[in-house]
Amino acid sequence: MNEAFLIPVFYMGEELEYEGRLRIMGYLHKIEINIDGVSVLFEPDEERNYRALVSYEQMDQSKRLSAGLLEAIATQLNALLSK
Repeated sequence: MNEAFLIPVFYMGEELEYEGRLRIMGYLHKIEINIDGVSVLFEPDEERNYRALVSYEQMDQSKRLSAGLLEAIATQLNALLSK
């Protein structure tokens, strides 16, 4: 269950690919994605839409990490996993 899978994301005219890993935490699950060396967790909210869990420190660590990119990844996770 710790196997990696690739998540294709279209962002700012580029098609990017990120490696994701499913993390089971009791009755909940989260998806861990490494973005430019920063580990970001995505979890479903109350409406079952994915959201990123990231701190300001993590945002400062990476030049590539932005709110728009996190939103694009969450949108792609919703499209892939909410069926």
